Amino acid sequence: MAEFRRTKLYDLHVARGAKMVPFAGWDMPVQYPMGVLNEHLHTRAHAGLFDVSHMGQVILRGPDVAEALETLVSADILGLAQGRQRYGLFTNAEGGILDDLMIANKGDHLFLVVNAACAEQDIAHLRQLERAGISVEPVTDRGLLALQGPEAEAVLARLVPGAPAMKFMDVAEFDWQGATLWVSRSGYTGEDGFEISIPEAQVVAFAEALLVQPEVAPIGLGARDSLRLEAGMPLYGHDMDASTHPGEAGLGWSIPKARRMGGVRAGGFPGAEVILPELAEGSARSRLGLRPEGRAPIREGVAIFDAPEGGAALGTVCSGGFGPSVGGPVAMAILPAGLTPGATVWAELRGKRLPVTITPLPFHQPSYRR
Repeated sequence: MAEFRRTKLYDLHVARGAKMVPFAGWDMPVQYPMGVLNEHLHTRAHAGLFDVSHMGQVILRGPDVAEALETLVSADILGLAQGRQRYGLFTNAEGGILDDLMIANKGDHLFLVVNAACAEQDIAHLRQLERAGISVEPVTDRGLLALQGPEAEAVLARLVPGAPAMKFMDVAEFDWQGATLWVSRSGYTGEDGFEISIPEAQVVAFAEALLVQPEVAPIGLGARDSLRLEAGMPLYGHDMDASTHPGEAGLGWSIPKARRMGGVRAGGFPGAEVILPELAEGSARSRLGLRPEGRAPIREGVAIFDAPEGGAALGTVCSGGFGPSVGGPVAMAILPAGLTPGATVWAELRGKRLPVTITPLPFHQPSYRR
């Protein structure tokens, strides 16, 4: 039987009645007794606490570390101000996406957060930079929490008074009972919130200090997925992978002018010769939102056609489920870019084709503190 890793909060999850499931090599809570739908709505209305300690945390140090990282990612790292973070992509020579990640400038080093399922390969990929004198340091002694929702600021302010001064995508360090917290004002739910890296020795105490606040409930992976889906956020391994180009995944916005054709540092990352012309000319396919009629969700793998019978296959659903805040099923698929909002396509579900409307993303408007 496979051995799954456990975060330091495993016992806390079990004590609170979490249903634990295997995820990316970890034993993680998928839901609590409140249930996925109520956990989702609680996060939208109040504040939800997520254990995301399975994510990979990495420190990069060395001379010209920003310039070195730009050889592997398509983001503008040289232009990233101290105390700020941004979203980036690792790409391959064919223009596909190896992973998406967050990159923070902490002054004398860069701090990266990568997906759990890709952490091992990402760290191996980053070790190429050691030839340029960059130190690649996986962080193995810290947990990671995400506090998300419109009341997250008020909650965190009781424990960390300096947190409310942060704006979206700021990073800062704070002290809590002698522990140094690495805090970013970010998350993956479409809500205002914070991600907090904390030494493992204090992570349980800090989580408990948050959970005693009346606004906070523990939230599992099920609601985390429905929250990010409503917010139109892609998930690696579903809405993008090594065969998907950034433009197709709807992530061209993450490649700034400086790294595009004609930019001051155009290209210089793997697959740029494929990715940049496609961004300039427009991708043939694009990640689009879908709203099925009725209440039945269409899930990953469902085929999409251009006609109620016969016709051509357009693609398959890459993420789909019920959107509690939207009050109906929502989905995303990479489909021909010429399809416009309001157009009808058909999803083949259990041998029947159901009408589906192309819908602008996101389904639920994010509410970040700019």
